[in-house]
Amino acid sequence: MKILVIQDHLRSGGTERQSILLAGAFAAAGHDSTLLTFRPGGPLAATCSPAVARRVLQPFDTGLDWFAPGLRRTVAALAPDIVLCMGRMANCYAGIIQERFPAVVVVATMRTGKPLPWLFRRSLRTARHIVANSQEARSNLVAHLGLPEGKISVIYNSLVFPPEAELARNAALRAQLGAGPATVVLVCVAMFRPEKNQRELIEVADALHPGTNWQLWLAGTGPALAACERLATERQLDSRVKFLGFQADPSALYRAADVAVHASRSESLSNFIIEAQAHGLPAVVYAAQGISECFLPGQSGWVVPHGDRAGFLARLQPLLANADFRRACSVRARAHACAQFDPGRQLRAYLGLFAQLTRPPAPP
Repeated sequence: MKILVIQDHLRSGGTERQSILLAGAFAAAGHDSTLLTFRPGGPLAATCSPAVARRVLQPFDTGLDWFAPGLRRTVAALAPDIVLCMGRMANCYAGIIQERFPAVVVVATMRTGKPLPWLFRRSLRTARHIVANSQEARSNLVAHLGLPEGKISVIYNSLVFPPEAELARNAALRAQLGAGPATVVLVCVAMFRPEKNQRELIEVADALHPGTNWQLWLAGTGPALAACERLATERQLDSRVKFLGFQADPSALYRAADVAVHASRSESLSNFIIEAQAHGLPAVVYAAQGISECFLPGQSGWVVPHGDRAGFLARLQPLLANADFRRACSVRARAHACAQFDPGRQLRAYLGLFAQLTRPPAPP
Protein backbone atom coordinates (compact mmCIF):
# COMPACT_ATOMS: atom_id res chain seq x y z
CA MET A 1 0.00 0.00 0.00
CA LYS A 2 1.26 3.48 -0.87
CA ILE A 3 0.54 5.85 2.01
CA LEU A 4 1.09 9.62 1.89
CA VAL A 5 1.09 11.48 5.23
CA ILE A 6 0.70 15.26 4.90
CA GLN A 7 1.71 17.77 7.59
CA ASP A 8 2.32 21.48 7.06
CA HIS A 9 5.48 21.83 9.19
CA LEU A 10 7.46 19.70 11.61
CA ARG A 11 7.22 22.05 14.59
CA SER A 12 7.46 20.62 18.10
CA GLY A 13 3.79 19.81 18.72
CA GLY A 14 2.01 16.56 19.44
CA THR A 15 0.37 16.22 16.02
CA GLU A 16 3.75 16.59 14.33
CA ARG A 17 5.20 13.84 16.51
CA GLN A 18 2.27 11.61 15.61
CA SER A 19 2.80 12.31 11.89
CA ILE A 20 6.43 11.24 12.11
CA LEU A 21 5.61 8.21 14.25
CA LEU A 22 2.85 6.99 11.92
CA ALA A 23 4.86 7.50 8.73
CA GLY A 24 7.72 5.50 10.26
CA ALA A 25 5.38 2.76 11.51
CA PHE A 26 3.78 2.39 8.08
CA ALA A 27 7.23 2.02 6.52
CA ALA A 28 8.35 -0.49 9.16
CA ALA A 29 5.22 -2.54 8.41
CA GLY A 30 6.34 -2.85 4.77
CA HIS A 31 4.30 -0.10 3.14
CA ASP A 32 5.54 2.59 0.75
CA SER A 33 5.37 5.55 3.14
CA THR A 34 5.98 9.21 2.28
CA LEU A 35 5.86 12.19 4.64
CA LEU A 36 5.05 15.40 2.78
CA THR A 37 5.39 18.80 4.45
CA PHE A 38 4.63 22.26 3.09
CA ARG A 39 7.53 23.95 4.86
CA PRO A 40 11.09 22.60 5.08
CA GLY A 41 12.92 22.00 8.34
CA GLY A 42 11.36 22.31 11.77
CA PRO A 43 12.51 21.15 15.22
CA LEU A 44 11.35 17.57 14.60
CA ALA A 45 12.67 17.16 11.04
CA ALA A 46 15.76 15.29 12.21
CA THR A 47 13.64 12.67 13.98
CA CYS A 48 12.09 11.26 10.78
CA SER A 49 12.84 7.60 10.04
CA PRO A 50 15.27 7.06 7.15
CA ALA A 51 12.84 4.42 5.88
CA VAL A 52 10.30 7.17 5.13
CA ALA A 53 10.51 9.12 1.88
CA ARG A 54 10.50 12.87 2.57
CA ARG A 55 9.00 15.46 0.24
CA VAL A 56 8.83 19.22 0.83
CA LEU A 57 6.79 21.67 -1.25
CA GLN A 58 8.30 25.06 -0.43
CA PRO A 59 11.79 25.45 -1.99
CA PHE A 60 12.75 27.61 0.99
CA ASP A 61 10.94 28.30 4.24
CA THR A 62 8.47 31.12 3.62
CA GLY A 63 7.14 30.90 7.18
CA LEU A 64 3.65 30.36 5.73
CA ASP A 65 2.01 27.25 7.12
CA TRP A 66 -0.78 27.29 4.54
CA PHE A 67 1.37 27.72 1.41
CA ALA A 68 1.50 24.41 -0.50
CA PRO A 69 2.92 25.06 -3.98
CA GLY A 70 2.66 22.11 -6.34
CA LEU A 71 0.58 20.00 -3.95
CA ARG A 72 -1.69 18.50 -6.58
CA ARG A 73 1.22 17.87 -8.94
CA THR A 74 3.13 16.09 -6.17
CA VAL A 75 0.14 13.93 -5.20
CA ALA A 76 -0.33 12.96 -8.86
CA ALA A 77 3.35 11.98 -9.16
CA LEU A 78 3.30 9.91 -5.94
CA ALA A 79 0.01 8.19 -6.87
CA PRO A 80 -0.83 7.09 -3.30
CA ASP A 81 -3.57 4.69 -2.33
CA ILE A 82 -4.14 6.57 0.95
CA VAL A 83 -3.62 10.23 1.82
CA LEU A 84 -3.66 10.88 5.57
CA CYS A 85 -3.92 14.59 6.40
CA MET A 86 -2.57 15.62 9.80
CA GLY A 87 -2.94 19.05 11.40
CA ARG A 88 -5.18 22.00 10.62
CA MET A 89 -3.50 23.28 7.47
CA ALA A 90 -3.10 19.84 5.88
CA ASN A 91 -6.75 19.11 6.60
CA CYS A 92 -7.78 22.31 4.87
CA TYR A 93 -6.43 20.72 1.67
CA ALA A 94 -7.96 17.27 2.23
CA GLY A 95 -11.20 18.08 0.42
CA ILE A 96 -9.37 19.64 -2.53
CA ILE A 97 -7.20 16.52 -2.90
CA GLN A 98 -10.24 14.23 -2.68
CA GLU A 99 -12.08 16.17 -5.41
CA ARG A 100 -9.03 16.26 -7.68
CA PHE A 101 -8.22 12.56 -7.15
CA PRO A 102 -11.55 10.78 -6.56
CA ALA A 103 -9.98 7.29 -6.84
CA VAL A 104 -7.60 8.03 -3.94
CA VAL A 105 -8.80 7.48 -0.37
CA VAL A 106 -8.29 10.74 1.48
CA VAL A 107 -8.55 10.46 5.26
CA ALA A 108 -9.03 13.70 7.19
CA THR A 109 -8.24 13.84 10.89
CA MET A 110 -9.76 15.63 13.86
CA ARG A 111 -7.00 16.30 16.37
CA THR A 112 -7.72 19.78 17.68
CA GLY A 113 -10.04 21.65 20.01
CA LYS A 114 -9.54 24.95 18.19
CA PRO A 115 -12.22 26.52 15.97
CA LEU A 116 -12.08 24.97 12.50
CA PRO A 117 -11.49 27.10 9.40
CA TRP A 118 -14.16 26.89 6.67
CA LEU A 119 -11.87 24.85 4.40
CA PHE A 120 -11.26 22.36 7.23
CA ARG A 121 -15.01 21.92 7.76
CA ARG A 122 -15.48 21.50 4.02
CA SER A 123 -12.76 18.84 3.95
CA LEU A 124 -14.44 16.89 6.74
CA ARG A 125 -17.54 16.65 4.57
CA THR A 126 -15.65 15.88 1.35
CA ALA A 127 -12.90 13.45 2.40
CA ARG A 128 -13.66 9.74 2.15
CA HIS A 129 -13.24 9.14 5.89
CA ILE A 130 -12.29 10.89 9.14
CA VAL A 131 -10.14 9.69 12.03
CA ALA A 132 -10.82 11.44 15.35
CA ASN A 133 -8.33 10.90 18.15
CA SER A 134 -10.92 10.87 20.94
CA GLN A 135 -14.50 9.76 21.43
CA GLU A 136 -15.44 13.29 22.48
CA ALA A 137 -13.99 14.74 19.27
CA ARG A 138 -16.06 12.25 17.25
CA SER A 139 -19.23 13.09 19.18
CA ASN A 140 -18.68 16.81 18.62
CA LEU A 141 -18.27 16.31 14.86
CA VAL A 142 -21.58 14.46 14.76
CA ALA A 143 -23.38 16.93 17.02
CA HIS A 144 -22.02 20.21 15.65
CA LEU A 145 -21.28 19.49 11.99
CA GLY A 146 -23.94 16.88 11.37
CA LEU A 147 -21.46 14.34 10.01
CA PRO A 148 -22.60 10.71 9.84
CA GLU A 149 -21.25 8.53 12.64
CA GLY A 150 -20.24 5.80 10.17
CA LYS A 151 -17.81 8.16 8.44
CA ILE A 152 -15.75 8.72 11.60
CA SER A 153 -13.41 6.24 13.29
CA VAL A 154 -11.74 6.85 16.65
CA ILE A 155 -8.06 5.92 16.83
CA TYR A 156 -6.21 7.22 19.85
CA ASN A 157 -2.75 8.75 19.69
CA SER A 158 0.20 6.41 20.06
CA LEU A 159 2.83 6.67 22.76
CA VAL A 160 5.75 8.37 21.05
CA PHE A 161 8.06 7.61 23.98
CA PRO A 162 7.01 4.30 25.56
CA PRO A 163 8.51 3.88 29.02
CA GLU A 164 11.31 1.48 29.81
CA ALA A 165 10.40 -1.85 31.40
CA GLU A 166 11.63 -0.59 34.76
CA LEU A 167 11.27 3.07 35.58
CA ALA A 168 14.22 4.43 37.54
CA ARG A 169 13.75 7.82 39.18
CA ASN A 170 15.98 10.41 37.54
CA ALA A 171 17.61 11.71 40.71
CA ALA A 172 20.46 13.34 38.80
CA LEU A 173 18.14 15.67 36.87
CA ARG A 174 16.25 16.53 40.04
CA ALA A 175 19.51 17.45 41.77
CA GLN A 176 20.63 19.45 38.76
CA LEU A 177 17.45 21.53 38.94
CA GLY A 178 17.57 21.95 42.71
CA ALA A 179 14.79 19.51 43.62
CA GLY A 180 15.53 17.57 46.79
CA PRO A 181 14.22 14.08 47.64
CA ALA A 182 11.16 15.60 49.37
CA THR A 183 10.39 18.15 46.63
CA VAL A 184 7.20 17.41 44.69
CA VAL A 185 7.89 18.24 41.04
CA LEU A 186 4.95 19.29 38.86
CA VAL A 187 5.61 19.05 35.13
CA CYS A 188 3.99 20.25 31.90
CA VAL A 189 5.37 19.60 28.43
CA ALA A 190 3.63 21.67 25.76
CA MET A 191 4.27 24.38 23.22
CA PHE A 192 3.99 27.86 24.74
CA ARG A 193 0.88 29.07 22.97
CA PRO A 194 -1.87 31.15 24.61
CA GLU A 195 -4.36 28.25 24.49
CA LYS A 196 -1.93 25.95 26.34
CA ASN A 197 -2.25 28.35 29.27
CA GLN A 198 1.01 27.71 31.16
CA ARG A 199 0.43 31.07 32.82
CA GLU A 200 -2.40 29.51 34.82
CA LEU A 201 -0.11 26.75 36.05
CA ILE A 202 2.34 29.32 37.40
CA GLU A 203 -0.46 31.13 39.22
CA VAL A 204 -1.88 27.88 40.61
CA ALA A 205 1.54 26.83 41.88
CA ASP A 206 2.05 30.24 43.46
CA ALA A 207 -1.19 29.72 45.38
CA LEU A 208 0.01 26.48 47.00
CA HIS A 209 0.39 26.50 50.77
CA PRO A 210 3.55 28.46 51.69
CA GLY A 211 5.04 25.45 53.47
CA THR A 212 4.73 23.17 50.42
CA ASN A 213 8.04 21.97 48.95
CA TRP A 214 7.35 22.15 45.21
CA GLN A 215 8.85 22.94 41.83
CA LEU A 216 7.07 23.48 38.50
CA TRP A 217 8.90 22.38 35.35
CA LEU A 218 7.64 23.82 32.07
CA ALA A 219 9.16 22.33 28.92
CA GLY A 220 8.60 23.73 25.46
CA THR A 221 8.97 26.88 23.47
CA GLY A 222 6.69 29.23 21.58
CA PRO A 223 5.24 32.75 21.47
CA ALA A 224 3.85 32.73 25.04
CA LEU A 225 7.15 31.73 26.66
CA ALA A 226 8.52 35.22 27.32
CA ALA A 227 5.34 36.36 29.08
CA CYS A 228 5.41 33.28 31.33
CA GLU A 229 9.06 33.89 32.21
CA ARG A 230 8.22 37.48 33.15
CA LEU A 231 5.32 36.30 35.31
CA ALA A 232 7.54 33.88 37.21
CA THR A 233 10.07 36.64 37.84
CA GLU A 234 7.38 39.09 38.95
CA ARG A 235 6.07 36.49 41.42
CA GLN A 236 9.63 35.83 42.66
CA LEU A 237 9.35 32.20 41.62
CA ASP A 238 12.56 31.87 39.61
CA SER A 239 13.92 29.27 42.04
CA ARG A 240 10.76 27.16 41.82
CA VAL A 241 9.54 27.52 38.22
CA LYS A 242 11.99 26.02 35.72
CA PHE A 243 11.74 26.73 31.99
CA LEU A 244 13.41 23.80 30.25
CA GLY A 245 13.00 24.64 26.57
CA PHE A 246 12.22 22.27 23.71
CA GLN A 247 12.73 18.61 24.58
CA ALA A 248 13.28 16.27 21.64
CA ASP A 249 12.55 13.42 24.08
CA PRO A 250 10.91 14.45 27.39
CA SER A 251 11.19 10.98 28.93
CA ALA A 252 13.94 12.12 31.32
CA LEU A 253 11.61 14.81 32.69
CA TYR A 254 8.84 12.29 33.28
CA ARG A 255 11.22 10.00 35.17
CA ALA A 256 12.26 12.89 37.39
CA ALA A 257 8.85 14.50 38.05
CA ASP A 258 6.02 13.48 40.38
CA VAL A 259 2.75 14.91 39.00
CA ALA A 260 1.62 16.02 35.52
CA VAL A 261 -0.38 19.25 35.35
CA HIS A 262 -2.16 20.77 32.37
CA ALA A 263 -4.31 23.90 32.03
CA SER A 264 -4.89 23.84 28.26
CA ARG A 265 -8.07 25.34 26.84
CA SER A 266 -7.77 23.49 23.53
CA GLU A 267 -7.22 19.75 23.16
CA SER A 268 -8.61 16.74 21.37
CA LEU A 269 -6.39 14.24 23.16
CA SER A 270 -3.29 15.34 25.06
CA ASN A 271 -0.08 13.62 23.96
CA PHE A 272 1.65 15.09 27.00
CA ILE A 273 -0.80 13.56 29.47
CA ILE A 274 -0.77 10.08 27.93
CA GLU A 275 3.04 10.09 27.83
CA ALA A 276 3.24 11.29 31.43
CA GLN A 277 0.73 8.64 32.52
CA ALA A 278 2.71 5.91 30.76
CA HIS A 279 5.73 7.01 32.81
CA GLY A 280 3.67 6.74 35.99
CA LEU A 281 2.72 10.36 36.65
CA PRO A 282 -0.75 11.01 38.08
CA ALA A 283 -2.39 14.05 36.50
CA VAL A 284 -4.49 17.05 37.47
CA VAL A 285 -5.91 18.92 34.47
CA TYR A 286 -8.46 21.50 33.47
CA ALA A 287 -11.35 20.23 31.38
CA ALA A 288 -10.86 20.21 27.60
CA GLN A 289 -12.11 18.08 24.73
CA GLY A 290 -10.93 14.49 25.07
CA ILE A 291 -8.82 15.16 28.15
CA SER A 292 -10.65 12.67 30.40
CA GLU A 293 -9.88 9.91 27.86
CA CYS A 294 -6.16 10.25 28.62
CA PHE A 295 -6.36 8.50 32.01
CA LEU A 296 -8.60 6.67 34.46
CA PRO A 297 -10.73 9.49 35.91
CA GLY A 298 -10.61 9.51 39.69
CA GLN A 299 -7.91 6.81 39.75
CA SER A 300 -4.89 8.10 37.85
CA GLY A 301 -6.07 11.57 36.89
CA TRP A 302 -8.52 14.29 37.88
CA VAL A 303 -10.39 16.79 35.68
CA VAL A 304 -11.31 20.19 37.10
CA PRO A 305 -13.72 22.66 35.45
CA HIS A 306 -11.75 25.26 33.56
CA GLY A 307 -10.87 28.24 35.71
CA ASP A 308 -11.71 26.53 39.00
CA ARG A 309 -8.38 27.25 40.64
CA ALA A 310 -9.58 26.26 44.09
CA GLY A 311 -10.70 22.91 42.70
CA PHE A 312 -7.36 22.42 40.97
CA LEU A 313 -5.51 23.10 44.22
CA ALA A 314 -7.82 20.74 46.12
CA ARG A 315 -7.09 17.90 43.66
CA LEU A 316 -3.37 18.58 43.84
CA GLN A 317 -3.18 18.58 47.62
CA PRO A 318 -3.46 14.80 48.28
CA LEU A 319 -0.83 14.14 45.58
CA LEU A 320 1.49 16.70 47.11
CA ALA A 321 1.06 15.45 50.66
CA ASN A 322 1.05 11.67 50.29
CA ALA A 323 3.83 9.81 48.47
CA ASP A 324 2.08 6.46 48.97
CA PHE A 325 -1.03 7.82 47.26
CA ARG A 326 1.11 9.04 44.34
CA ARG A 327 2.69 5.60 44.02
CA ALA A 328 -0.69 3.86 43.94
CA CYS A 329 -1.92 6.27 41.26
CA SER A 330 1.32 5.74 39.35
CA VAL A 331 0.81 1.99 39.02
CA ARG A 332 -2.70 2.48 37.64
CA ALA A 333 -1.60 5.27 35.31
CA ARG A 334 1.20 3.29 33.75
CA ALA A 335 -0.79 0.08 33.23
CA HIS A 336 -3.71 1.89 31.61
CA ALA A 337 -1.69 4.18 29.34
CA CYS A 338 0.68 1.48 28.09
CA ALA A 339 -2.29 -0.69 27.08
CA GLN A 340 -4.65 1.97 25.73
CA PHE A 341 -2.09 3.93 23.70
CA ASP A 342 0.22 1.11 22.61
CA PRO A 343 1.80 2.06 19.24
CA GLY A 344 1.27 -1.42 17.82
CA ARG A 345 -2.41 -1.27 18.64
CA GLN A 346 -2.85 2.08 16.92
CA LEU A 347 -0.84 0.97 13.86
CA ARG A 348 -3.09 -2.08 13.44
CA ALA A 349 -6.15 0.16 13.72
CA TYR A 350 -4.91 2.49 10.98
CA LEU A 351 -3.84 -0.29 8.63
CA GLY A 352 -7.09 -2.17 9.21
CA LEU A 353 -9.06 0.97 8.38
CA PHE A 354 -6.96 1.64 5.27
CA ALA A 355 -7.46 -1.93 4.05
CA GLN A 356 -11.21 -1.57 4.53
CA LEU A 357 -11.35 1.77 2.72
CA THR A 358 -9.30 0.58 -0.27
CA ARG A 359 -11.08 -2.78 -0.64
CA PRO A 360 -12.88 -3.04 -4.00
CA PRO A 361 -16.66 -3.10 -3.68
CA ALA A 362 -18.23 -6.53 -3.74
CA PRO A 363 -19.81 -7.46 -7.10
CA PRO A 364 -23.60 -7.14 -7.20
